Amino acid sequence: MPLAILYSRAISGMEAPLVTVEVHIANGLPSFTIVGLPETEVKESKDRVRAALQNAQFEFPARRITVNLAPADLPKESGRFDLPIALGILAATGQVPSDKLDQYEWAGELALTGELRAIRGALAMTYGASRSGRSFVLPLQNAAEAALVREASVYAATSLLQICAHLAGREPLQLYVNHAKATVGDDSDASPSLYPGMEEVKGQAHAKRALEIAAAGGHSILMVGPPGTGKSMLASRLPGILPSMTEDEALESAAMQSLSSGGFNVANWKRRPYRSPHHTASGVALVGGGSNPRPGEISLAMNGVLFLDELPEFERKVLEVLREPLESGRITISRAARQADFPARFQLVAAMNPCLCGYLGHHSGRCRCTPDQVARYRGKISGPLLDRIDVQIEVPAVPEEDLMRQAQGEPSSSIRQRVEAAYQRQLERQGKANARLAVKDIDKYCIPDTLGENLLKQAISRLNFSARAYHRVLKVARTIADLAASNGITSTHIAEAVQYRKLDRN
Repeated sequence: MPLAILYSRAISGMEAPLVTVEVHIANGLPSFTIVGLPETEVKESKDRVRAALQNAQFEFPARRITVNLAPADLPKESGRFDLPIALGILAATGQVPSDKLDQYEWAGELALTGELRAIRGALAMTYGASRSGRSFVLPLQNAAEAALVREASVYAATSLLQICAHLAGREPLQLYVNHAKATVGDDSDASPSLYPGMEEVKGQAHAKRALEIAAAGGHSILMVGPPGTGKSMLASRLPGILPSMTEDEALESAAMQSLSSGGFNVANWKRRPYRSPHHTASGVALVGGGSNPRPGEISLAMNGVLFLDELPEFERKVLEVLREPLESGRITISRAARQADFPARFQLVAAMNPCLCGYLGHHSGRCRCTPDQVARYRGKISGPLLDRIDVQIEVPAVPEEDLMRQAQGEPSSSIRQRVEAAYQRQLERQGKANARLAVKDIDKYCIPDTLGENLLKQAISRLNFSARAYHRVLKVARTIADLAASNGITSTHIAEAVQYRKLDRN
């Protein structure tokens, strides 16, 4: 039959819409045409497919070849369509059986030798294939990642010849079962021992306490202090004290990593992402974008930590793009022809110096910045963005006695046990972390006692808290109470929460 129909998947944001690959062979002058809104990578598949078929000792038809990628209004990109196009040509010319083609979905980039190369977005495509009831055939390099989808039937191949032998019934491909789980292990892979340990940080008891509260409630945190006080060191240790990832959270994070150019490494299964972009990053790098939208740093930090060091050194317009995702947990990228929604539930950790030279308030007295210079430096961060950061603390220089002492701080494993217990209380009470409480939830779950309410009124009056800052103080106080295993919020919890609004006090 001169017509073959196969199935594959495109990538559109977080979705993997079905693509029907129709290959027609007709008489006429030799030509090879691909239609269906293909981008440059897909158009170039003509040369890769021709060379791969010839080097695999198949006959490339000297006839009129038309490949249609349907639906026609969906842009197609990357080399993942090489494999279904090549199989379509072989099936349409009778060189391989076509009776089993509709049982599978196919994706893979072909080398000129006929070998299969890894593709991007395998996790999202496999999830779509599993819902359609078809098995998924893809390169071996992507098999462990694809097998993370429990209900999926995954077949891995290394070359076009291996797939053709499978279709002919000579050497059937083996179902790729549990290989990913064997590679990444069980929940023990989320152990704090895989992260830098909090016990290595000397001194900074106040900052460690603030990080513990941030980890327990999912709060964003800003650390202000002179150079060399351990701000970056503390931030890198936050993932090690965060609650264990559930399978759904791990799958969400893995799917986002799969869509990036670097792909997902299965060795990082159930490990909290830690992203630390340089301050020269653009707004597109941070939130995502492009003609074919891809996730940015805030989405790649899904269910993990986004660390922004030297916060005032980022361009102001770049920082302003954080305001919406910090509130909503999503980012919508709109282009003239396309729109993509990406989740952006990340935990922001930021660090900055107190002034331009960095030594304002340092015991050495080295700072020579004028008040106007300090105000201009801090003014690079807008009030609305600061308002959205729950915890703002000062990280002072480490005293000499602490610096010279051997590091014998509390290990991350002990801190994480308390964080896990507090987080479980939140899930049992309201089904989500305190940082994600809406206003109606705050009115229900974050009611302070009489003394706490009076203290909060004084703080609002003296510190000029905004309505948002007021709600965030209540959420932080709720987390402090959860860490203390307290059902109610007392004045002690409110007092501690208020002192975590350093820039409001200043």
